[in-house]
Amino acid sequence: MFRISRFQELMKGLSRGAFDRIVRQHEGDKYSKKFRCGDQLLTMVYGQLSGAGSLRQLETGFNSHIAHHYHLDTGCIKRSTLADANSKRKEAVFADTAQLLMAQASRQIRKEVKQLLYLLDSTSIPLKGAKFDPWTLDHRTCNTQGIKLHVLLASQPQVTVWQDFSAANVNDVEKTDAVPLERGALYVFDKGYCVTTTGAIGSIPQVRSSSRASNAMRHYGGGAGIVHSTGGCSQRATGPDRAIQAQASARRLCEPLRQAPALYQHCKQNKSTPRVLATNDLHSPALDIAQRYQDRWQIELFFKWIKQHLKIKQFLGCSENAVRIQILTALISYLLVVLYKQAHGLKQSLWECLCLIRATLFQRPDIDISWYRKRRSQLEQLAHAQIALFS
Repeated sequence: MFRISRFQELMKGLSRGAFDRIVRQHEGDKYSKKFRCGDQLLTMVYGQLSGAGSLRQLETGFNSHIAHHYHLDTGCIKRSTLADANSKRKEAVFADTAQLLMAQASRQIRKEVKQLLYLLDSTSIPLKGAKFDPWTLDHRTCNTQGIKLHVLLASQPQVTVWQDFSAANVNDVEKTDAVPLERGALYVFDKGYCVTTTGAIGSIPQVRSSSRASNAMRHYGGGAGIVHSTGGCSQRATGPDRAIQAQASARRLCEPLRQAPALYQHCKQNKSTPRVLATNDLHSPALDIAQRYQDRWQIELFFKWIKQHLKIKQFLGCSENAVRIQILTALISYLLVVLYKQAHGLKQSLWECLCLIRATLFQRPDIDISWYRKRRSQLEQLAHAQIALFS
């Protein structure tokens, strides 16, 4: 009985028909004779899951499993062809594919989680060297030279729902207008997004947000009163600084910022300097708001996870397009592993699931029906032998 490989079963999480529609929409296979976008995606996902560190290693490993190419609807690859495709193919194909998987995974989140908690942050991908300097040197900062990845992450389970790129010297606040917002959800972000995101989120009904207050914000205590709670205290402010209002007006927000946020000062134990949080939630206790911001550490662990276990530190190409495609395929691989874990109901951690997939990528695991038939045959042989023994 034929059984598909684990890699093919993993790729079933991505609808081939939906992917083909994305390719046709962006004309991704235009002028390509043999090596299509589907072949490029399969190869790059294989490189992410197998841990290939170079084009030669990826070519040798993928071509060694030639018996599985027919069932994957692909063929052998050449590293020069893959390098050209990464540098010239449209990254929008892979960005929309990642967004398709994000939407597919987020539908499962809405079934399991009542309160949606989204975490927003960015991470820098260092790119230094003579091959990266032509497009990264002009946008470097005193600390980083490379590219910045912005991610909106669902807290439970940890699934990305939005991503975007920017140069290293672009402030996080410039990407706030592109963040998708959902009614009834709670957003937690760092103070880099604080100035405009709080105002933008506060102007949408039934959307709550929490963040660290930026240095431009002032605290107002007169006449506001103190909201007491066990283990902490919070102080509600009367409004933001005028400079923030001017900046919000310049960005044409839907509502004046002074109507959206309130400042909470969370007093942590054994800390001399209190942490100031900004939020438009005027009813929740101070400890709940502080706990939400503490949950923001999950997105830092997500960035650490993909940098350690997927290939976004050592790149197969040096052009900006090749770097972005490799980062997008890393996100696609992460989402495919998450969907595989959900579909099979695996109880292991995501790292253990990735280790299992990586070790048995082209193995054909036994399915339930084949195991049942084998077990029934063994029981019949055992029963027949027992009858012959006592007859």
